[in-house]
Amino acid sequence: MRVAQIIRETDAEGPGCRFAVWVQGCPMRCRGCCNPTMLLENSELPGVRWYGVAELLRGLAESAAEGVTLLGGEPFAQPAALARFAEGAQGLGRSVMIFTGFTLAELRARRDPATEALLSATDLLVDGRYDDTQRSTDRRFIGSANQVLHFLSSRYDPLDPRLHTQNHLEIRVRRDHITLNGWPIAGVGTAQRLLDGAARRPRGQGS
Repeated sequence: MRVAQIIRETDAEGPGCRFAVWVQGCPMRCRGCCNPTMLLENSELPGVRWYGVAELLRGLAESAAEGVTLLGGEPFAQPAALARFAEGAQGLGRSVMIFTGFTLAELRARRDPATEALLSATDLLVDGRYDDTQRSTDRRFIGSANQVLHFLSSRYDPLDPRLHTQNHLEIRVRRDHITLNGWPIAGVGTAQRLLDGAARRPRGQGS
């Protein structure tokens, strides 16, 4: 599968500690998308690489994550490989959460075995295109008011307090790059200014 980014342990992409995989490629062009560099399907783009299911499952097994979160990009643009990964994750006792721009009704209308397999291996699904005119901070992990959180298994309770706490951002500073994930701040330009400022800050200033 084409993968843009992996964060092995994050608290900002679903309940508990998550092993988050951002896939590369999305057929939608939602205005205000917080990951515009992940829209193109070109696997030659900087940072994009191909992963096998077994390789990802080894990484998951070595992590302390309670579950996997698949986002992107568009996970249901690569349903066959991700279904095998999600099934393997559940086989390891981990939960699976997916963010998709398609609605659940659209996915089921495909009548596609790979799509059905991925849905069957999903515990939590956030569906619907991001709409920046309906940007909302009322629900954790959900960017706009039109999007819906579906409980596709009994693994999580809708009253789970981890689904109702405050959203937050995570910023990771490495020697050669900075990554930002979690709640989408208002606009790509704002995110870029934040990252540029962090990159220019001398060592020892701030965190």
